[in-house]
Amino acid sequence: METIMNKPPIIWLNLSLFVLTLGGAITLVPWRAITHGFDAVEWVAFVVLVFYSGLSITAGYHRLWSHKAYKANAVVRFFYALGGALALQNSALHWSSDHRVHHKHVDNNDKDPYSANMGFWYSHIGWMLREYQAHRYHDYNNVRDLQNDTIVMWQHKHYLLLTILMNVGLPALLGWFHGDVLSMLLLAGLARLVLVHHCTFFINSLAHIWGSQPYTDKNTARDNPLLAFLTYGEGYHNFHHIFENDYRNGIHWWDYDPTKWLIKGLSWCGLAGDLRKVPQERIESAKLQMQLKRSQHRIAGHKDAEELLESLQLEYERLKQQLLAYYEAKKELLEARRAELCVKELSPKVAELKNRLRLAQQNWASVTAACR
Repeated sequence: METIMNKPPIIWLNLSLFVLTLGGAITLVPWRAITHGFDAVEWVAFVVLVFYSGLSITAGYHRLWSHKAYKANAVVRFFYALGGALALQNSALHWSSDHRVHHKHVDNNDKDPYSANMGFWYSHIGWMLREYQAHRYHDYNNVRDLQNDTIVMWQHKHYLLLTILMNVGLPALLGWFHGDVLSMLLLAGLARLVLVHHCTFFINSLAHIWGSQPYTDKNTARDNPLLAFLTYGEGYHNFHHIFENDYRNGIHWWDYDPTKWLIKGLSWCGLAGDLRKVPQERIESAKLQMQLKRSQHRIAGHKDAEELLESLQLEYERLKQQLLAYYEAKKELLEARRAELCVKELSPKVAELKNRLRLAQQNWASVTAACR
């Protein structure tokens, strides 16, 4: 255990920022609400700035700059840079550097900047309050590619000024137009900032503690639809940690992932491109591997363990073979259509393989059910 004397020095700027903003949000905002009230315009500004600052982190800092999951027009990147300053989570260059280290050394207490194995408090906010890894503030070797982005470097150079302009100047300007500067500063400025801060921090903390692991258990990351709702789709974190370069986090159409929708919408407008997607067969294979692993664990100690394991492994191999065959044929069909070739022979083949895959999935479901 660390003693007080051995702990790294406190980063007083960060500590003061978090204490003052949280303190102001839980005292001044309720006081203003009770004594004066907030009107519809102020609430609309609050919601718009919540989404603007939050999506600038998720779509900009995270999926664009940290993971290069797609490419974006300079105008989009400029608005992300301003929105990132509004979110007040350090510059895009620094944020991306930290995040790439996190993915490279996830759950390593010595190297992961916000390792979940250090506990909820540390991974949520504690890692930012002390100089646990002082080199983080000057070593940007892992983001050399971003140093070639003039917008990233412009924001990094003028970050302090931009944060003041966006967090004080913008709400004050909106309040001046509306006729109530104080209310706008408190609601669209202060309350919005604290909400976005802690919802984002939940991805480093709660999303590594609470949820399911359908794709991998090699790290602590978890999928959690509730956290996805609070973080513009980032809560599908187990998927993200195994397929980090996919522009999506929620891969199903029903998954709440407004970051994915924004990126897709920008691509339709010609403002984004080269959207990266993990092949579906890799996703299904990862899920299948986890199902096998869990079933094997449940069988351990069963009186018919050897027989069940043999049956389980056999069905696993059959399903995996059918899975790969189906997606390979599907890919071949798609390429033929793109090349405007005859697809009459391929279509029945894909349909047949799809039927075989469904049968294999049914058999797999029966075998895994017997392992419960």
